[in-house]
Amino acid sequence: MTSPALDQPSAHAAARYTRRVLLTGGFALAVGTALPLAAAGRARAAAGPDVIACATWGARAASEPVAVLANRPERIIVHHTATANVKDYSQRRAFALARAIQTYHMDAQGWIDTGQHFTVSRGAFVMEGRHNSLAELRAGIRQVRAAHCVGQNTVAIGIENEGTYTSEAPPAAQYAALADLCAHICSQYGLPASEIYGHRDFNATACPGDRLYALLPTLRRDVAVRLGAPVPDQNPNPEAEAEAEAGPDPGPGPGPDHVPDPLWDLVHRTTTEPAAALPAHVPEYLPAGLLP
Repeated sequence: MTSPALDQPSAHAAARYTRRVLLTGGFALAVGTALPLAAAGRARAAAGPDVIACATWGARAASEPVAVLANRPERIIVHHTATANVKDYSQRRAFALARAIQTYHMDAQGWIDTGQHFTVSRGAFVMEGRHNSLAELRAGIRQVRAAHCVGQNTVAIGIENEGTYTSEAPPAAQYAALADLCAHICSQYGLPASEIYGHRDFNATACPGDRLYALLPTLRRDVAVRLGAPVPDQNPNPEAEAEAEAGPDPGPGPGPDHVPDPLWDLVHRTTTEPAAALPAHVPEYLPAGLLP
């Protein structure tokens, strides 16, 4: 549910991600003049964003052991959840989303766990998706086998971004959190910023939406700045470049109509219906106090 107090990013998110920082790639500037820009960018990328572990948001155990592969990932793949662009930017909503995604992936899709490695909520909360993804990222040597993109699940890190970004850009804070996460992944695994792609680059899908996909050239540039690396040589099509110039959504606005998506349906039901009306496996995995 949404309340007026939740119609804007949380104070925690707003303090970390301002529009000035986003548009100038200026996270490094906040470090101070004692460090050169490139060194400051590398320091920021190495530190990484705060990532909320599975245990913290209340994940279920995987139905079987999650496979940890010996190889490092070769790229990052960006997704959107295709759920409603809600204005509830709270941590509670982020945790409910993470639990609903896992429930849908395990109980409807039959997967062993959440499909993607990480999830970024519209409130800029970054969460671990599949178990062990965070531990392996911190080590920077191996990756978890996932289920986010056919043909790429053993060689790519998958990041889901809450929302539907076909005609609307993500909130600025969410975009900045995504850029921070991508920079940290690149830093840990030795990936160049040029190795950031959209789901549609590999599978026949609209994901991650036209607006977010059009922002990928900007995302690569912003990640390169965070890494203190040369900006990737890119030649996006003119339409994509024009949409990218518009930038992320600077703040909350009216969202699209209800998206007929099973994940959104699950999130909507768990935040509006009495617990007794829900499938038996759902209430157990929701944050305490969320249900009426």
